Amino acid sequence: MKHQLNSLFAVVLVGVLAGCSSTGGSKTDTGEVAAVEDRSITAEGGAVSSGAAASGSFAGYSLDDPASPLSRRVIYFEYDSSNVASADQDLLAAHASYLASDAGQTITLEGHADESGSREYNIGLGDRRSQSVRRILELHGVAPHQVNTVSYGEEKPAAEGHSEAAWRLNRRVEIVYTGR
Repeated sequence: MKHQLNSLFAVVLVGVLAGCSSTGGSKTDTGEVAAVEDRSITAEGGAVSSGAAASGSFAGYSLDDPASPLSRRVIYFEYDSSNVASADQDLLAAHASYLASDAGQTITLEGHADESGSREYNIGLGDRRSQSVRRILELHGVAPHQVNTVSYGEEKPAAEGHSEAAWRLNRRVEIVYTGR
């Protein structure tokens, strides 16, 4: 009964806030997230931002809230490395918490590499990168069936060009939510 009442309250709150909110979020000058919001689950099963929504700046799924760490879905890697940087551990913990709270939610981890190295090597490197992210998520409680991995190697660059700046953007794993 208490759960139903909480769900009803969340639905009503979302309706009220959706009618008077504007989109947007607050980030620091460096692009880092300024605040982390609490989430609640609506009767429809979607996570709703209550931190930013409570201030009137955002109402909707926390995956879409620009002030939420869940809106950041790219993990970057050093040259020829599949080690996840310590700076990305909190981000992955936030995604893991979200996924662990909703067993029906699934993701695909898309591994990428820059253009240095052979095509075969880059496919393998992209796979190692996506598997590294997968292991961290599973250590934080995400069920194995919720995570798929794929490697694109150098085939889908985020940035065109033959410079270190472009290559840095191409060495990544993208977290793609597929069970929304």
